[in-house]
Formats: sequence, structure tokens, C-alpha cells
Amino acid sequence: MVAAKHDGMMTLPFKGETLLVRNHEQLPEHQFPVQGSNPYDPEDAGGVSAVVVSADRKPIREFTLLSGTRRNCAGGPTPWGTWLTCEEIREDNHGFVFEVLPQEGESDLSRTPIRSMGHFRHEAVGLDPLTGIVYLTEDAPPRSYVYRFLPEERSARPGALQEGGRLQAMRLETDLVGDAPNQIGEPVSVGWVDIDPDEAPESATDQGALAFHKLEGALFHDGVFWFPDTNGGAKELGQIFRYAPQTETLELLFEAGDESEMERPDNLTIAPWGDLWFVEDGPGIDRIMGISREGAAYEFGRNRLNRSELSGPCFSPDGRTFFVNIYDPGITVAVWGPFDQWRTQLRRRIGSNSLS
Repeated sequence: MVAAKHDGMMTLPFKGETLLVRNHEQLPEHQFPVQGSNPYDPEDAGGVSAVVVSADRKPIREFTLLSGTRRNCAGGPTPWGTWLTCEEIREDNHGFVFEVLPQEGESDLSRTPIRSMGHFRHEAVGLDPLTGIVYLTEDAPPRSYVYRFLPEERSARPGALQEGGRLQAMRLETDLVGDAPNQIGEPVSVGWVDIDPDEAPESATDQGALAFHKLEGALFHDGVFWFPDTNGGAKELGQIFRYAPQTETLELLFEAGDESEMERPDNLTIAPWGDLWFVEDGPGIDRIMGISREGAAYEFGRNRLNRSELSGPCFSPDGRTFFVNIYDPGITVAVWGPFDQWRTQLRRRIGSNSLS
């Protein structure tokens, strides 16, 4: 029996094949729980599974990496090859980040929550490989915050994040209150304030942290932390921001002018040629969208199977295969083909040379 509600996902090279590490955003009452022998909470149905995919893109086998967690939404990879899975819930003993080992079977490390990363409705993470700092998003409308975790131990190894650290929330540098930037390409200065990890949202509010509407998937790439506010913007269709640690600035990269450009962006990834790709979680037919490095939005594909959201976009380690999930009922799709030919046609259509 395969668990359902496929959400955040990553790929890794694995014994000559490709390993898909995949979240399952399930609650205790869901019908197809993640089956495990060493669950974090025996009453819960969420967790993380793995699928070994052959060079010709065929699934070979599937196994459980983590079971007994709740609403495993997104997360993010670490530079040392593990997966940080996030519980998008905050109740009882749930609402944490777990570091999952991509091995065959469950482990004690994978089932141990990183409590110093905070107890809140976690969405996604991005880890800066140069500093070891972990950036986190929260999905808790109408006030969601961006956090960062400063680890005590910054060794690039599994388990180092368990050694503890400081949790902080983003705020505007000029004041303790205010709004996110609303002009594309005009960065604003931001800073960070210490908060209580056990009461993270309340502490962030008390400290005047910068509030967004509803934060979703995120990633750290090329020295920048990228994240969407899924219903932000003047038309509430979504925005995508980027935070640059070197300059301590936050910039609005893209805001939808109409539904053709973007409608509720969710998980993000970077295409092998450098474009930002995202999937949607909107009221209509959800799509796989891209934003070129010149700021042009384009559609790559859409879900015509059902009205389910798309999730977990990621490319294989060699960049030749694109994987994406149909969240419900839980289907993982592999896409491949002449990407170079498609990019040439796209360049002609949108008039951008950023795809070369």
C-alpha cells in the first residue's frame, strides 16, 4: 500500500540510480498512512517515503524513511544529502522539523524532532551552504513569518542541527513594524530578532517581526533565499520574494498582474538553465510555471487530470528529468524530452535570451 497526499520532494543520486525523497501531508484519519516500524507517533499517518528510480525512469522499489508524523508539507535538502521535512501543524507534540536520512529504512535520527527550530506551522526550509544558517517559512495565514535558525554546531553532517541554536524572525531594519516591499526590484533592508522557539509565532508578533500573508515552499540557491507569499500582492494572486544574506536585503522578485502569470504559487525549484520554477495551488487548473531571469512568466505544463494541486517540483541530479507530484490522490510524474528544443521555442515566444 502506497501512502497518499504527496507533497514536498527532493532527488539524490543513490547507488547508481535516482532516489526520490517524498513527503506525505497526512493526518491521523487519512486512509493510506505511511507504514513504518519505528514511528515518531504511532497514532499518526504522515511521514516521508523514498522511491528508487532507474536510469530509464522506472520505479524499482519504495521504502519508508519516517513515519508517525503529521502533515509533512514541504521541507528542503541539506548540503550533506539529508532531507529536512516540515510538519505544517501546531498541536500536541507536532509542529517540528525532522532531519531524514536517505537510507533504506527508518532511523533514530529521522524520528527525532529538531525542537530548537521552533514549534509552529512549518512549511519549507532553505539552508545556506556557506554559513550553515537555516531559513524557514511558516504557513499560518493571515500572519506568517520568515525565520532563521543559527545552529550551535555547523559541521556539514547528519545530526549537527540537533545540537541546538538560536531562532530568529525577520523584521524591517528601519522599524520593528511595517510591510513587505511592494515594488519589484527595489530591495529593503531587513534584520533579525531573537524569539522563543516554543512560542515562535507569538514571540515574533510581540517583537514586531515582518508579517506576510501565507508563506509556502522555499529554497536556498546561488546565495539567495527564495520564497512565495501565495496570496500576497494587490490582486492576491501571489508574490515571490528573495532575501540576500550578504546585503541583508529583501526584494520582491515577481508579482502577478493576472491569472495568466501566476495564481497562488507554492513549491519552488530552480531549472538546470537557471529559471525559477513553481507549482500552483489555486482555485482553477493548477500549472507548472517558470520565471525567466529577465522576469518573464511562462507556463510549462498543467494538471488536466483533476483539480488537485501540484507539489514537490524537482529535477534529477543530472538535470534530464523533471519530477512533480499530483497531491491528491498521490501521483508522482516524471517528465523528460528535448528540453533544449523546448527552450528555443520558448525564447522565441517570450522574447528572452535568458534561457541560453
